[in-house]
Amino acid sequence: MKKLLWFFIPFLGISLSVQSQITPEEIQFSRQGVQRLIFDEKQSITMAKLEPKNIIGLSTMHPQKNEHEIQPEIEIYQDQLKIKSEGIIQTKFWFGGFNPFVSYTLDLESSSGNGGFGFEFSDREGKERFIVKILFKDDKLNGVEFNLIRNTEEVVHLNLASNLDKNQCTKGKIILQMLGSGFTLFHQENGLPKVIGQCDFNTFIDLREKKYLHSFQSHLFVQLNQGEITINGVDMAINTGIGLADIRAITYEDGTPFLENGRLWYTMSVRGRALPHHIQGVFSLNPSVFDLKLEGIIVFDREDGLLRNEIASHLFYDRNQKLWRGLTTGFSAFANPEKEKKQLLAVESQTDPRFGFSVMKAEPFGMVGDIEDPHILFDGSANKWRMLTCENIDGYKAVILESDYWNKAYVRISGPVVHNSTGTSIQKIGEKKYCFSGSSEGEIFIYTYPDLQEVGTLKMDLPPWDKTSGTRVWPNVVQLPKGYPFRYVALMMDRYNFPDQEGKHWSYGAVYLYHGYE
Repeated sequence: MKKLLWFFIPFLGISLSVQSQITPEEIQFSRQGVQRLIFDEKQSITMAKLEPKNIIGLSTMHPQKNEHEIQPEIEIYQDQLKIKSEGIIQTKFWFGGFNPFVSYTLDLESSSGNGGFGFEFSDREGKERFIVKILFKDDKLNGVEFNLIRNTEEVVHLNLASNLDKNQCTKGKIILQMLGSGFTLFHQENGLPKVIGQCDFNTFIDLREKKYLHSFQSHLFVQLNQGEITINGVDMAINTGIGLADIRAITYEDGTPFLENGRLWYTMSVRGRALPHHIQGVFSLNPSVFDLKLEGIIVFDREDGLLRNEIASHLFYDRNQKLWRGLTTGFSAFANPEKEKKQLLAVESQTDPRFGFSVMKAEPFGMVGDIEDPHILFDGSANKWRMLTCENIDGYKAVILESDYWNKAYVRISGPVVHNSTGTSIQKIGEKKYCFSGSSEGEIFIYTYPDLQEVGTLKMDLPPWDKTSGTRVWPNVVQLPKGYPFRYVALMMDRYNFPDQEGKHWSYGAVYLYHGYE
């Protein structure tokens, strides 16, 4: 009898283990909150400032350079910088270094007469000058211009004004969102920032070249013709842009979520305009609340003289090699499509890339084509690196590839799935791994790992879409350790574009927090 009992006890243990294994379609996800972070000042990471109220020694702190003999009248009065001239003047005030992937904000109090103000990025000798200028007449906006000057010769002069109302006042914030190969210019007085100009300048000058990061400086630019302007301040900062998307949890090499100091860590694309105009952001979150925090941005170096603003990355910390590694999608190729092709890139860094402004080494590894949204992990049971990604096979479809190496020689082992796929990820639920994918069908699909057999769909109240919006969101389901008031968290985005931008653009979205309950 004892022998028979010992025979059944292991079997009973296995049976209970199987019964206790929950599957993802059994989890109920409940929406907890939603935020759209639009140039959120509370989230901004300052790189440089011109603050009139804190200036002692203007000529040293913010050196001025005049282009004409006439000297403007300059004073700091009641915490504001006032610049006035009875004649024609053009001058600039240094306020910081230069970075083509951050935003510049000019807070204007008032204007009178006529002239222009804005930003100049140029080298020390002024041999190359990149100027974004807002024209005004009295207290009204009157135009937007982009000028590129080389060796005193104007080689580009573009009128960029859009959406300008004849009664639109100058008072408010001018926000120049630099996007590597282009920019968008906003004016904000009340409510949402309003697009007043946009430009793709990559055919004229490629500011992604490292030499500009090293040699250019940022200036407050002022041009007056019997006029006066009053400025509250100028700011250069890493910020949240006009929306966030492509949300992916940072992990360890085996796919376990990177949880540090009670916070999950994510990559998200800080949205600008079209495909080459987004920036790879890094955010953190205490999953029990909704305190999403911008930590930094990452650009990528293929060691050819350019820094590229790739997005849709998956980063992991390889504990065995003590290196930060990952995969990213080469969307910046759309800035120069005649010379570059969209492809996946393997990225690596010895230093922690999560904070401030970071650069990761990037290398192509043969994954050229319409492939995106990669998620990578090392599967110890198979002793293989495996990648879940979306490939355009009569529409984007999820596939799994594997290799003996994290950064080369991948071959497909399963897929494509039947359904449209986006934002693919591999996550452990209970003790088993599953694959998740957004879609164009108003569903988030769940598949087995690694053979991609359809399991079902994710149960959510209040999904991040309705009949008026796209549904190709990133599921981003994460299982938390025991001890939290819930076991699962999902951070997703919607696909509502920012208004007033011209041409094709992908400028979504708001961020949605869900808690999952068994």
